[in-house]
Amino acid sequence: MLARLPYTLLATALAVAVQALPVDSTELTVLTPDNFESTISEGVWFIEHFSPYCGHCRKFLPTWTQLVENNAKQADPGIRLAQVNCAINGDLCSKNGVDGYPQMNLYRNGQFVESYGDSREYELLTAYLSSHAEPTSKPKLPPTPTPEPAPIPHAEEPSQDGKYDPIPEPARDLNPRGAVLALTDKTFGDAIKEGTVFIKFYAPWCGHCKKLAPIWTQLAGKMQHKLTIAEVNCEAHDALCRNEGVTGFPMLVYYGPNGGGKTEYTGGRKLEQLKAFSEKVIGPAIQEVKYEDLPSIMSESPSLYLLLHPPSDSRTIREVLKASSVLFGSPPIYSSSSSFLYDYFSVQSNSAVILALKDHDDIPAAVYRITHSADENSALSSWLLRNRLPSSMELDADNFQEVMNAPHKPLVVLIATPKDQMGVVSSAVQKIARQWKDTKGDGAISFVWMDGEKWGKWLKSMYGIKADSLPRIVVANHARLVYYDKDQFGEDIQLTSTSIFSAIHGAAGGTIPYKHSENMVERMARYLNAKLTATETYVFSYPWRTAFFIFLGIAVIILVFKRLFAADSDSREYSHMRKADRLD
Repeated sequence: MLARLPYTLLATALAVAVQALPVDSTELTVLTPDNFESTISEGVWFIEHFSPYCGHCRKFLPTWTQLVENNAKQADPGIRLAQVNCAINGDLCSKNGVDGYPQMNLYRNGQFVESYGDSREYELLTAYLSSHAEPTSKPKLPPTPTPEPAPIPHAEEPSQDGKYDPIPEPARDLNPRGAVLALTDKTFGDAIKEGTVFIKFYAPWCGHCKKLAPIWTQLAGKMQHKLTIAEVNCEAHDALCRNEGVTGFPMLVYYGPNGGGKTEYTGGRKLEQLKAFSEKVIGPAIQEVKYEDLPSIMSESPSLYLLLHPPSDSRTIREVLKASSVLFGSPPIYSSSSSFLYDYFSVQSNSAVILALKDHDDIPAAVYRITHSADENSALSSWLLRNRLPSSMELDADNFQEVMNAPHKPLVVLIATPKDQMGVVSSAVQKIARQWKDTKGDGAISFVWMDGEKWGKWLKSMYGIKADSLPRIVVANHARLVYYDKDQFGEDIQLTSTSIFSAIHGAAGGTIPYKHSENMVERMARYLNAKLTATETYVFSYPWRTAFFIFLGIAVIILVFKRLFAADSDSREYSHMRKADRLD
């Protein structure tokens, strides 16, 4: 029937029908030249310019509908959506710089900001909208005043009445002369046992060590009475450096107080950077926070811990202080006994809990309830390490070691992207990381993006990612030097929550194959090197035991050879006797 209609009539009918689709299928504001400027004059607007004759527009319609529906469900989305029909209002579209369909423009308070230029996938678009939204109201803590928390006490063992009495912690004058302390085999053990010492392991012939030497001296002056700044000459004390795991020069290691563990410093080596790290590790392990100050602290910190505890519960403070020594001041731990914070975070009153707050979000990413069990210290230390990083971040030289070589050996979702797509990709990654957090996924998973052009050589050597294939996604287990580039459907990992979550579950559950970041020769060399290093460490640590085993081995070899020679001699003698017995 349609085939018999005149062409012009058919085209007109189709145009009218298709033109109605976007308006009928989505409850959108359709703008015209009469109301365009007045409508977008306030707030943030995301405008789709379309043509009913455009096949791409019709194909995009379900995605746009989903965006509108999702936006409408939010009480304060911070961004509004609308359309302009360019088939009817061509002059308006030309004025807005539209040169293709569909084209989506972003406006803020009536001013053009930019045109959306990335793929029209739902996940990327929602991330884009989220990154540019400007809500008129943000969640805030109720402005109810609260008394200042009592000072955090240090507690000794409970007295007969079961209470913990606060005792003052003796102050030590660290680095009284403001000079670098040279440590030796004899003095090193006492220095790290006392702790709060920042040590440089160096070799006199090392060029980088010579460059760092004057800066290290300046740092000692800046940290006078605050932190011991020391050094060890590894050429003179080779065994000591090997025992401490020194693998290169200079190697900078901070040792916590009272044998509280150690951490390698891998950041920048300018004086300001070294000073910032030093002041962070010597800062208070737990800081009191007032109820009204918490919102500003959360807005400034990408991740932090909040300890809620009863006012008189000094035992909890002591346990958290001990367990948190593994953090070395990062991220910070804040403490409060405010009943208002208990109510705000829906925590049972008079209980002791630690909340992991990330990404400037007041919904805890994880909660740890303190039970004072026998293994509390190890369990809490492990939990603190697993939840210490923000959900997502850009991977760069400053945080590489903290992320990829974290003590809890995390899976890292790594997105390598071209430089010109960093903004859009970072928004998408943050959105997916939030979705993972909302599903109560493993807090140890790190989501990172990185400049694929700047890190091109490293990406190619580690994960086979080439510059012309960006963006690319892998799930990396850097501790094992393996990675996954397929999801559970056997497809390349895509920048969608479905694909990435599938790959995470497959990698964690061992249901998808992995690839090695090293070739077979490199893996064999690393294995042999590890064995040799372990043997060498054992020899230096237990010289007399090693000597005993060597002597025992030599004795066994001598005994075996003696038996072999004796058996050979008996055999020849027996053969000679048999020949002599012959009658012919």
